[in-house]
Amino acid sequence: MATAEGPFPMQTTYTWRDAPDGGTEMELRNEGEPSGFASIAAPAMKLAIKRENRKDLRRLKELLESQ
Repeated sequence: MATAEGPFPMQTTYTWRDAPDGGTEMELRNEGEPSGFASIAAPAMKLAIKRENRKDLRRLKELLESQ
């Protein structure tokens, strides 16, 4: 998944694989190159993105496990 909008262009990659315990593991990777003001704010933005990803993934886990 990629976006050209927002503070800086970013590509997000999701990798799914079977877990040893029979479940599923997911790896989420965000990559982007901030420029201009975004490059100055990048450290704070990195933390905010990480926090939001964790929140979203916890919610996704809850939804999937309630099925």
